[in-house]
Amino acid sequence: MKLNDLLTYLYGNQTFPEENPSITSIEMDSREVKEGSLFICIEGYTVDGHQFAEKAQESGAAAILAEKHVDVDIPVIIVRDTKRAMAVLADAFYGQPTHQLHLIGVTGTNGKTTTTHIIEKILNTAKKKTGLIGTMYIKIGEELHDVKNTTPESLTLQKTFREMLDKDVSHAVMEVSSHALHLGRIHGCDFNVAVFTNLTQDHLDYHKTMEAYKYAKGLLFAQLGNRFDYNQPKIAVLNEDEEASEEFKKMTSASLLTYGIDNDADVMAKNIKMTSKGTEFTLLTPNGTKNVTINMVGKFSVYNVLAAVSACLASNIDLETIVSAVETMEGVRGRFELVDDGQDFTVIVDYAHTPDSLENVLQTIKQFAEGKIFCIVGCGGDRDKSKRPIMAKIAAANSDVTIFTSDNPRSEDPVEILRDMEEGVPNEHFHSIINREDAIHFAVEKAQKGDVLLIAGKGHETYQQIGDTKFDFDDKEIAKKAIRQTLAR
Repeated sequence: MKLNDLLTYLYGNQTFPEENPSITSIEMDSREVKEGSLFICIEGYTVDGHQFAEKAQESGAAAILAEKHVDVDIPVIIVRDTKRAMAVLADAFYGQPTHQLHLIGVTGTNGKTTTTHIIEKILNTAKKKTGLIGTMYIKIGEELHDVKNTTPESLTLQKTFREMLDKDVSHAVMEVSSHALHLGRIHGCDFNVAVFTNLTQDHLDYHKTMEAYKYAKGLLFAQLGNRFDYNQPKIAVLNEDEEASEEFKKMTSASLLTYGIDNDADVMAKNIKMTSKGTEFTLLTPNGTKNVTINMVGKFSVYNVLAAVSACLASNIDLETIVSAVETMEGVRGRFELVDDGQDFTVIVDYAHTPDSLENVLQTIKQFAEGKIFCIVGCGGDRDKSKRPIMAKIAAANSDVTIFTSDNPRSEDPVEILRDMEEGVPNEHFHSIINREDAIHFAVEKAQKGDVLLIAGKGHETYQQIGDTKFDFDDKEIAKKAIRQTLAR
């Protein structure tokens, strides 16, 4: 595409350079620039892309998009906001791929990963080829790609959607984080269905207040579009048991489909019966009623299933296919994942890293635990400090043996993180073990027949970040190692 043809997509742009080179790619990382690239200077929290304009030119960039003057000999287009312009140009350059995909976005504090994976399972069962973007990876068909953020930058998103289309994907599902919404990363994404799971305390280091956090989540529904398209309606899927849903209803003009357990909704679960192996319930929908058995436990798991069921009903998937898929779903890595290596007690690895998610998991364990409940939990460094004492208090209140340890300390001193947690339980008995592997070994050695050990916070992650270094660390594998060593004694 010629540079000036691309620039016509920027509303109000009056700058069309005399030179009109062909643009072969759009890049925001100077290390990715090649011959014919348009390099976009993004001013980030730690690095200013304007400083790399000369390097981009040396690597073959054909033009630069910037917010201020840069000293190069190739065309420079100055815009007010390069991030906003990048979303527009990426959408145009890659041929507006989301206009051709059925796109489902899922936002909320907890449950995004599990819900998107259940949706993917249902769509696959319905013979749809899918793409998935989320916390764990980008998945195109069966191909897996690493991802840096839950929701990537707009440029990466549009490039990924283009690749999905080129590989015959018809339906895409993505986790949509509050950061991405607030920073405009999803600008240009044409969602067909938007799903809300829940809203509890998280990311206050960034958003500062719960009201601002809620507002960021609501942007997904506000951006669903404002026209009524009777042939391809936009649908907001909202949790009727969540107070924030009332606000989101006011923020969107899209059609509504609600789900819930406690309050009347379009899609509901009734007669819920739970065991340590799974959950049974009656599923009520506008398309019929079914008795359902899932291989997941916990009320939070039922909510995730209801959200996914609703999203797929909104996507015109028939109820029989939906039920067939959810009943054969085995769960998601690191989400209430059982670790079984021959021990006579239960070990569960879960991503629970917010107060609400930790309490939900522990409350679920209480329903089937025969012996003591062990809880290993930490809090991440360089993140919301206010939730540390809250997490500690929830762990101590809902377990018999509470062990505080490191999560991802990042640049913070792990001892100081533990002290922040300990402030929440001044009169409780607990163990503080800084080394996470030592904490897991300690709990495994103490556990007896019928006990349940929860290792919370990291879930699917296969690393631990200490300082600027990421070390190999997998809670599941460490737990297995500890179990084997204990059984060998």
